[in-house]
Amino acid sequence: MSVVAKAVDLLGHFSREAPEIGLSELCRLAGRDKATTYRHLSALEGLGFVEQNPATKNYRIGPAVLPLAELREATVPRRDGADAPLRALAETTQETAHVAVLSGQALHRLIACESVAHSTRAVVDLQQLPLHATASGLAALAFGPADLMAAATAQLTAFTAHTVTTAEALKARVAQARQTGFAVSPRGYEDGIHSLAVPAFDQSGQLAGTVAVACVASRMTPELERRIQRGLVQASREITHNWGGTVPDPLEALWRLALPLCTQKELAR
Repeated sequence: MSVVAKAVDLLGHFSREAPEIGLSELCRLAGRDKATTYRHLSALEGLGFVEQNPATKNYRIGPAVLPLAELREATVPRRDGADAPLRALAETTQETAHVAVLSGQALHRLIACESVAHSTRAVVDLQQLPLHATASGLAALAFGPADLMAAATAQLTAFTAHTVTTAEALKARVAQARQTGFAVSPRGYEDGIHSLAVPAFDQSGQLAGTVAVACVASRMTPELERRIQRGLVQASREITHNWGGTVPDPLEALWRLALPLCTQKELAR
C-alpha cells in the first residue's frame, strides 16, 4: 500500500457512529505505530481532509471533503436514486435496509435506513463492507467483476464463528447466490445478524452497488425471508432504474424462479 493510500485509508475509520477519533485509537484501528499515523494525519490535515476538535484534540473529517461529496453526487447521483426505494424497503420488511456502492475493489456504504418497528435492530455502521463476510459483499462477488474474488480471498478475516474463511467455502457461497439471485450471510459479520442482498446496476450495464436487509437472526423465519426477498427485488429494480440501468434478464429469471407464483403479480413491472 502506497503512502497516499495509507493516508486516505485513515478516512475510512470515521463514521456517524465514530465522528471523532483520537490518535491512539486511530493507531489501533489502522494497525500502525503512532509516528506513522501522526505523519499521515498531518498530511490529511494540511489538505483539509481532517481537522482536530480544539476541545478534545480528537480528529474528525475536514471541510475539504464537502465539495468533493457534492460533486460526486451531482455527477453520479447515487444517494438520491436510492433514498426512496430504501425507505420503502425498510418499511415493508420492518428491518434495517442499506445500499452500498462499488468503487474499484471496495464496497462502500452509501445510505442506511433503520426500521423503528423493533427496539432491537441491526445497525449498519461500516464504511467499507467486507466482501466475504456480508450479504452485500457476496452479492457483489456473485454479480460484479471477476477480479473481486481475488480481493476477497486475500482478506478472509474471521469476524464470527460463522464467517466464511476459506476460498472454497467463499466460492460455494457465491455460487449459491448466482443460482438463486439472492446473497445470504447468516451471522457472517455479526453473530446476531442475518442479512440478504441483491445487486443493483447502472447505465453501464455493470454492477454499481448492492441493496441489503439486515435482520436480527432470532427473528428470521421463512415468511420474513420471503418478504425480504420480495422487497429486495422491488428495491433493486427501482434503484437500478433511477441509476439509469436495467436488471439483466438472467437475474430477473432467477428471481421469478426463486419466488412463489403468488408473488409474481407483486413483482410485475
